[in-house]
Amino acid sequence: MKLPLVAVGGTFDHFHKGHESLLLKAFDLGDIVIVGITSDAFARKMGKTEIQGFNQRVSKVKYFLITNNLIERARLIELNDEFGPILEDAGISGIVVTQETLKNAEAANRIRAEKNMPPLKIFVQSLELASDGKPISSSRIRNKEIDERGCLLKRG
Repeated sequence: MKLPLVAVGGTFDHFHKGHESLLLKAFDLGDIVIVGITSDAFARKMGKTEIQGFNQRVSKVKYFLITNNLIERARLIELNDEFGPILEDAGISGIVVTQETLKNAEAANRIRAEKNMPPLKIFVQSLELASDGKPISSSRIRNKEIDERGCLLKRG
């Protein structure tokens, strides 16, 4: 049985196979999925300076959702902090995170408890690995180590 409303968020820079698996997990778990995409200002605040612009990142996420027939179940929002709507909307019952962002979900549940809100069910999605066994990441793609599928790129 799916949860009625699930949240997932990220920067979604250089949209890759790991982003795909994170989103697919969220849609497997939730009837409706709030997809939070980090704003340019919040990304800079987190020290992410060499990323694609917000509109380009949103376009890549939308394209993936449309091609997988998920867009009707998605609610795309701009994230300006690490929590987005999860501290205000008691209807959000689950969140999909990676090990990197698990601590934010746990912090959100502590704040929700203080507000007498029900806790989020937290689901941790494993990172997708590149062909070299290391995690696929936007920074590795930017550094031209791997492509969006996790294949190693030839060094010149």
